[in-house]
Amino acid sequence: MDILLATFTTLFSVVNPFGAMPVFLSLTESDTPAERANIGLKACLSVLAVLSVSFFAGQYVLNFFGINIHHLRIAGGILLMRSAFDLLTPGGNRTKVSEETIEASREKDDISFTPLAMPMLSGPGAIAVCISLYTSKLTYFDMGLIFIGFVLVALAVYIILMSSLRLTRFLGRPGLAALARIMGFITLAIGVNFIMTAIKALFIN
Repeated sequence: MDILLATFTTLFSVVNPFGAMPVFLSLTESDTPAERANIGLKACLSVLAVLSVSFFAGQYVLNFFGINIHHLRIAGGILLMRSAFDLLTPGGNRTKVSEETIEASREKDDISFTPLAMPMLSGPGAIAVCISLYTSKLTYFDMGLIFIGFVLVALAVYIILMSSLRLTRFLGRPGLAALARIMGFITLAIGVNFIMTAIKALFIN
């Protein structure tokens, strides 16, 4: 169960569905509750698919390009730290997408996969985490627990997106800013851990 808990907590912090709430509300403001629920459901299924494919196929992609898993962890850690600094910095880009991308998405018929699922929820940081979770020491039971962790993350994302209007009203701008800093601090710690673990494996072991 430690694997399940670690998978959920790590990925939930990196996915950070709270940061997607303002954009989700903005892009679905003219939709009915049923249409908004449908978009949220498809986005979460897309998140689950991206996380699962990254985990089960990521190692083969690394092998194809000759990339060491520890090098990926260092790169992923740097990416997570950069995202964390955006969350910790007042006025930083907390949506993971540019204003131009958001404006262009208003013309799309379906925003569930892009920009919502990718890159906002299951972006490069989440993909790097999923690939790093795979090791040759994992049993099939361990892999099943990790997949359940992905399912729980997707479920939590759906619940938060569906509650985004009430959460936004309850927290307000100061509450959302404080929440972003908390998630940023956790993501920063995960990024540092990724880098230090990889450096230890490369140069100490």
